[in-house]
Amino acid sequence: MTTSYLNDWNADLLDEYYRRWKQDQASVDLSWSAFFEGFELGSSGGRNGKPGLAPDGASAITADLERLQDRVDGLVHNYRILGHTQAEIDPLAQLRPETPALKLCALGLEELPLETVVSSRYFQQSRSMSLGEMIDALRAIYCGPIGVEFMHIQSEAIREWVRDRIETRIVSPPPDAAAQKRLLRCLMETETFEQFVHTKFIGQKRFSLQGGESLMVILETILAECPEAGVREIIMGMAHRGRLTVLANFLRKSYNIIFKEFSENYIPDLVAGDGDVKYHLGYESVRKTASGAEVSIRLAANPSHLEIVDPVVEGKARARQRILEDTEKREKVLPLLVHGDAAFAGQGIVAETLNLSQLPGYETGGTVHVIVNNQIGFTTLPADARSTMYCTDVAKMIDAPIFHVNGDDPIAVEFVSRLAFEFRQKFARDVVVDMYCYRRYGHNETDEPSFTQPRLYKRINAHPAVTKIFNDRMLRSGMLTAEEAVTLETEFRVRLETALAEVRTSGVTSKKDFHRGFEDSTAVFQPPYSHQEPETRISKELVDFIVERMTRVPDGFSVLPQVKKLFLDRRKNQHQGKGPYDWAFAEALAFGSLLVEGTPVRLSGQDSRRGTFSQRHCVLYDTNTRQQYIPLGNLKEGQARFCVYNSMLSEAAVLGFDYGYSLDFQDMLCLWEAQFGDFVNGAQVVIDQFIVSSESKWQRPSGIVLLLPHGYEGQGPEHSSARLERFLQLCAEDNIQVCNLTTPAQYFHVLRRQVRRNFRKPLVIMTPKSLLRSERAISRIEDFTASAFQQVLGPTLLNERGKVNRIIFCSGKIYYDLIGYLESNKVDDTALVRVEQLYPLDLEGLNETIREVRDASSWVWCQEEPRNMGAWTYIEPLLGSVSGRQIEYAGRPPAASPAVGSKAWHDQQQKELVEQAFTV
Repeated sequence: MTTSYLNDWNADLLDEYYRRWKQDQASVDLSWSAFFEGFELGSSGGRNGKPGLAPDGASAITADLERLQDRVDGLVHNYRILGHTQAEIDPLAQLRPETPALKLCALGLEELPLETVVSSRYFQQSRSMSLGEMIDALRAIYCGPIGVEFMHIQSEAIREWVRDRIETRIVSPPPDAAAQKRLLRCLMETETFEQFVHTKFIGQKRFSLQGGESLMVILETILAECPEAGVREIIMGMAHRGRLTVLANFLRKSYNIIFKEFSENYIPDLVAGDGDVKYHLGYESVRKTASGAEVSIRLAANPSHLEIVDPVVEGKARARQRILEDTEKREKVLPLLVHGDAAFAGQGIVAETLNLSQLPGYETGGTVHVIVNNQIGFTTLPADARSTMYCTDVAKMIDAPIFHVNGDDPIAVEFVSRLAFEFRQKFARDVVVDMYCYRRYGHNETDEPSFTQPRLYKRINAHPAVTKIFNDRMLRSGMLTAEEAVTLETEFRVRLETALAEVRTSGVTSKKDFHRGFEDSTAVFQPPYSHQEPETRISKELVDFIVERMTRVPDGFSVLPQVKKLFLDRRKNQHQGKGPYDWAFAEALAFGSLLVEGTPVRLSGQDSRRGTFSQRHCVLYDTNTRQQYIPLGNLKEGQARFCVYNSMLSEAAVLGFDYGYSLDFQDMLCLWEAQFGDFVNGAQVVIDQFIVSSESKWQRPSGIVLLLPHGYEGQGPEHSSARLERFLQLCAEDNIQVCNLTTPAQYFHVLRRQVRRNFRKPLVIMTPKSLLRSERAISRIEDFTASAFQQVLGPTLLNERGKVNRIIFCSGKIYYDLIGYLESNKVDDTALVRVEQLYPLDLEGLNETIREVRDASSWVWCQEEPRNMGAWTYIEPLLGSVSGRQIEYAGRPPAASPAVGSKAWHDQQQKELVEQAFTV
């Protein structure tokens, strides 16, 4: 760690140079003269009340040189760490921010003349320069329109890569005239579109991009880089801000369609469903770049719960990577998320999604995160919105480099966009571009921002648009003529006027006219729901094959003896006896049969490999090496792929990810499993905004399966209920399927049914806990080879020939308590009917099931859950419509908590509700 003076010199020579300088300052090189002058200045006594150092020959000079070197190196280091804090990244800032740690006095350099020649081996390859020149260079690099945070990254190789590209930027030539005109064209096109819509559709919400027009520079720059880097698809997610401009100018959605959607009388022909507002809609298109290559862009539909789309996009991207066989480097499909600053800092789903980025089963090769930093959230300023300096600080937890950039400098914006893309492709890691800008209008165009921020909006109103700033900059530099600028703006406005005129004069004469609006949308139209069951049984030979293959391990693989006994040997013996098959065994048969038939399976969730209740063990571990072996992944050569992942401790992000995966990989059985059913609460936004409503809003069907452990075993309020009532409340228009099954074979068939029909619907299953090993909840071989899924089971009678006076309807685990009571008390006038699929409820099938017992005088619904929970409020009117009489209730009384906290109290309640079912 030396300055240039010490290179190739020794103490004796330094002493000789110093002696010469003392006699005649002109006798040494000017750089040495400046140094010795600064050395004596710093060594003189009594300065600032501090005793000085008396020079004592070369040894004193050498010691001071080393101290100076440390300070010079510290200067460079501090600018790399803190330069961003005084960077000119805020277009509205009136003064450059100051950071005390970057002042010369903080490093002990305040009294060293700026002409003093210094160098650092950590900066510009030890090039000698004056102290003033070094400071100017560091400020240009780290305190200009780009502020970069990268020193938090633990990998030295990554830090050096970012540092090199940031520090060589200032010596690179600026973009040529043609490149700058492309940037101006992009900005003009954006601003003209925004102004046009603002004046033609007054008062309509559009969440304007004005103030942040440089977002389009970011997107166009990344798109232009894609072909050479091998990127074939961009999977995008973004909130409302600028969405219409992105649709129009980036995805090239027809102006005609967009303007039609602004019409107050616009009613699209959705075939089914209710549609959504224009700034929520998704879209897909193919863009041809300047090189002639084509890149597909897929913008996901997005609800108003802004950041919840993040994991959905990641899941879609991974699915597309799988489809394009891009599972090694993951370079062909680029996830690109556009965020708002307040949401990026405030929404926990952002941190969850970032945490997915490097996890097996969820990584997508890195995501480019772009933040349109309006510096305000609705009416809330950053000081009230976050506890950190930047909205991006959460991204530091995954060592993502963060590039803050002034949105009023399109050249700087283009540079960081290209750099961010290059980083993602090289390191397969997330990267953040934080574009500082402002919001020209309120949160939406019906909002008046000056009510709450009068001073801020006074400044914004006086601030010129980035298009004018850049246009004037180009005019001054001679890279643009005034005539060219006028021509560009006129060209865009004429195009928009023409499109609007066509909309106002066009009429809709047929369904074909309506459907044109969906030609490039994300809509997927499918057949209506049907209660007709597909073929799901399998042959005895296939069962034999699957069991033989999934109960063996490779030679030399040491399985834990307990696992071998309970899950390999036991299953082999059970199968030889043609059963019984328990719940996990049936699941393995369902997965195995699909895999052999060519249908891939993906299962993810907390501890799903073993199973929360140690029931699954689909991944075996060598007791000596912990090497993994997955029997279902090794059934036969050429089978479909079986993927099972233990997820991070998250519900919202992981379910969102798997939902996104299911959207773009319709031919896969995609399952998400909650560790306990009540954990699904943490993913309620994904359920409400996507799973139950996406087909109605956006015509996006999904076949995602939710496995939610549910059942009352006396374990207290937590983990008893998967909140069945919430799902049933969300049911309408055949949007989802809700099942509460009672046998392993039913589970087997409903899983196979999920991918064997010609339509896709999300499937919610209340999966068992105690029934996993119940001796009663079992199936036989013929249940898999000679049957199908039955939406209603029964009637179950003790005496087939007896008169039935009572029908007890139920669903799920409570059936086994009821059948136990019926048998032990020899009740021969009661029939039990199990509703296996609660929604959509097959009323015709239900009527057929109870045909011979429907004359019973007493109809009862029995459930474990409190009266205000479970299926009661949903099922009571439906059963009433079938029976034409009052339906009695047997179950727990209304309660605020899902279950009581005492095992004894629980047992007493359970006993009473079962007795009530036979006596009410």
